[in-house]
Amino acid sequence: MENTAATATALDVRAVPGPVLAALRRVDDAGRAREAFDAGPGGQPLRCCLTRARPGERIVLLSYAPLLRWAAETGCDPGPYLETGPVFVHAEPCAGHPGGWPEGFHGGPRVLRAYSADGRILGGKLGAPDELPWIAAELLADPATAVLHVRAVEFGCFLHEVRRG
Repeated sequence: MENTAATATALDVRAVPGPVLAALRRVDDAGRAREAFDAGPGGQPLRCCLTRARPGERIVLLSYAPLLRWAAETGCDPGPYLETGPVFVHAEPCAGHPGGWPEGFHGGPRVLRAYSADGRILGGKLGAPDELPWIAAELLADPATAVLHVRAVEFGCFLHEVRRG
């Protein structure tokens, strides 16, 4: 059966932007400089390119407040919803995310959190990796939803942003 929300809503999947990463690699959103290290066998989810780290790749674990940049861009005030959390990124600039839904990036259930244009949480939905694009399209079909954050269920970490295409 075809999902009409997914066909009606184009998705713009966004990794952490390059200029933001450049600033975060110097000083993260917790005000700290972080040290690079070699990725282990765990396949850490990299928010710079929406891939998983390969063992031995140089990566950094940074503090990141994704609503901070979105609020500056849109002029909203997310107030208490302005969260800072850990994200893995390549230690040096990479090619970034080429676009589209990141295949192989989501290894478990995720929550898609919807935010209004004024930066308030509208709600969210839980889904398995193969359901996420459909859930994102469904949430973005609601005109009250301005942006989505995809987050890990087990740790609550921000993984990437989704907007209307």
